[in-house]
Amino acid sequence: MNRLLFILISLVALSACQLDRRKGNPADDVDIKVFRYDRLQFEATELNSLLAWQRMSTEWSHATRLLIEDVLELGSVDQPDINGRFCTFFSDSILVRLMEDAGLKFKDMTPVEKELTKGFRKLKKEIPSLRIPRVYSQIAALNQSVVVTDSLLGFSLDKYMGADYPLYKKFYYSYQRRFMSPERIVPDCFAFYLLGQYPFSWEEGHRALFDIMMHRGKIAWIVEHIFGENKSGAFALGYTDEELKWCRSHGKDLWKWMSDSNHLMSTDPMIIRSYISSNPGFVFAGQQLPPSFGIWIGMQLVEKWMKSHEDMSVAQLLEKTDFREMLAPSN
Repeated sequence: MNRLLFILISLVALSACQLDRRKGNPADDVDIKVFRYDRLQFEATELNSLLAWQRMSTEWSHATRLLIEDVLELGSVDQPDINGRFCTFFSDSILVRLMEDAGLKFKDMTPVEKELTKGFRKLKKEIPSLRIPRVYSQIAALNQSVVVTDSLLGFSLDKYMGADYPLYKKFYYSYQRRFMSPERIVPDCFAFYLLGQYPFSWEEGHRALFDIMMHRGKIAWIVEHIFGENKSGAFALGYTDEELKWCRSHGKDLWKWMSDSNHLMSTDPMIIRSYISSNPGFVFAGQQLPPSFGIWIGMQLVEKWMKSHEDMSVAQLLEKTDFREMLAPSN
């Protein structure tokens, strides 16, 4: 009798400890499961499943509205014939092949789920008020790679089939294909999610290249921070070892050249795009700049700033919009 009583008391105590631990660490409850919306798409279109379409229209109505109205621009989801238009659109032979190939390539989403869970748990610890989105995979007909709202995070499998995927060679340049591999899903999801939650503030007097590359740089820095990376750009920006070596060798000279050329405070869209996009338009020291080089510069400035401001939290960094003080001579 005493032994039984001891066991019961132990179980109650253990349950209480687990409950307290969950209350004290809400991040521990984060467990990301990717909903296979792409399979619903396939069932609704290729298998002509009315049940699949009903689930898309009810359980995942917000995702369906985003896909139909914003991504594919097929019209309003409220139109009577939208189901037929959606099915007709995805009857295209290229899209049928994309859906089939994506289904085969991404049979198991466990590796992605584990990494997403790891990242969101770390973010939740840094920002307890952070809202964890519902995550799903879709087929976007080679449109947006990632879509984000306050409550949803969707990524398009057809944009991550691998740089050597034969179909890509018909539609994309090599500099674009290198970022279309499965390994880019997780860093892209977190970058777009954070950019959606903390959009760039287009304040008067703070719209120059410097402001944009610092904003994008802090997002990239945080993405590498939450995954325990070294803020080099390899994870967040997908840089190769050769590109990292080049950046480190020429970073200071390039910074001086950007400053002397008045590029840092330029609001010219062409100049901004040349430093921020994956297809840089400048050549320096006989070599084209690595993709998104301006973001890499921003990451390095943020890294130096955070090392000298150890009391600044990730939450505070995300709220920071005035980066001009980071231009102080000491930085």
